[in-house]
Amino acid sequence: MTAIARIDTDLYHIPLPVTLTDSTHGEMTFFELVTVRIRDSEGAEGVGYTFTVGANGRAAHQTIVHDLTPGLIGQRADLIELLWQKMWWKMHYGGRGGAASLAISAVDIALWDLKAKRHGVPLWTLLGGYDSHVPCYAGGIDLWFTLDDLLAQTEGNLKKGFRAIKMKVGRPKLSEDVTRVKAMREFLGEDFPLMVDANMRWSADEAIRAARALQDSNLTWIEEPTIPDDVLGHARIVREGGVPIATGENLHTLNEFQQLIHAGGVTFPEPDVTNCGGITVFMKVARLAESYNLPVTSHGAHDITVHLLAACPNRAYLEAHGFGLDRYIAEPLQIVEGRAIAPDRPGHGIEFDWKGLESLRPR
Repeated sequence: MTAIARIDTDLYHIPLPVTLTDSTHGEMTFFELVTVRIRDSEGAEGVGYTFTVGANGRAAHQTIVHDLTPGLIGQRADLIELLWQKMWWKMHYGGRGGAASLAISAVDIALWDLKAKRHGVPLWTLLGGYDSHVPCYAGGIDLWFTLDDLLAQTEGNLKKGFRAIKMKVGRPKLSEDVTRVKAMREFLGEDFPLMVDANMRWSADEAIRAARALQDSNLTWIEEPTIPDDVLGHARIVREGGVPIATGENLHTLNEFQQLIHAGGVTFPEPDVTNCGGITVFMKVARLAESYNLPVTSHGAHDITVHLLAACPNRAYLEAHGFGLDRYIAEPLQIVEGRAIAPDRPGHGIEFDWKGLESLRPR
């Protein structure tokens, strides 16, 4: 069996094509990308990554370099569950979330990519295989776009092949959100899948009020209506708001998902493979959701996540937004008539432009 021979970890600042805004993070001009390249004793390589919206990437990078790498060198590369447990318990006392979960996620993704490449199969089939054509939506980060700009962005996404759209809400006045959502609904038509994302803007009571005000717009879901820590508040929003709820991109452990799902606080569990603990945990969350008869969706890292949802019979929608990363990937995600296509290349199929990224190292 092959052993892990080398791990290279790098940090890059990826400039965004336009300044992005939401109700919580403010203006975002760049994202931090942390990459991991794991080589085994026979020269095969697996690639993983995680990202932040502009802060704490150095912590994840240094966690991989100083805390995770020394314990992985020389270990069997194919025993991913064992390695995940070792990483988790190594970081448990000082971590249990945050940068530790981001770091573990990036390494775990690289290990799965390496394993799929060693088997010569695409990741989605290694994970079980269900359907390589995954329903997909365009996730806009557009809270402060003018209405004209919002509709122009939507028109552009329709031309790219998207058949579902998400927009931001969470403006200071709820009436502004209602007006913008109604305009989008009129533009898209009654039955077109439309989601909104509040980025944790509201209290539970405010979220219930907003959900009731938006009921007439026939939303597929409201995403992240309140902070992820308020499990009972989420349950109230689901029960009293009258609109399905998607959340989970800020949950960093399997147990957090279990508590939220068991409490009835989510309709569409939404793990992010780059911060929940990697592919190992994402798939456990998907199976947990399936056991509760819930559809699973996703956040971020669409190039990887398309493989994961392609292995899930209970998948809902894949979120697609490149965060400027598509410029540094050889073959970006393909969208055809509203579905993202999981590639048939071995592994997850992402090939970074390493030379192009070189100039983006922070100084």
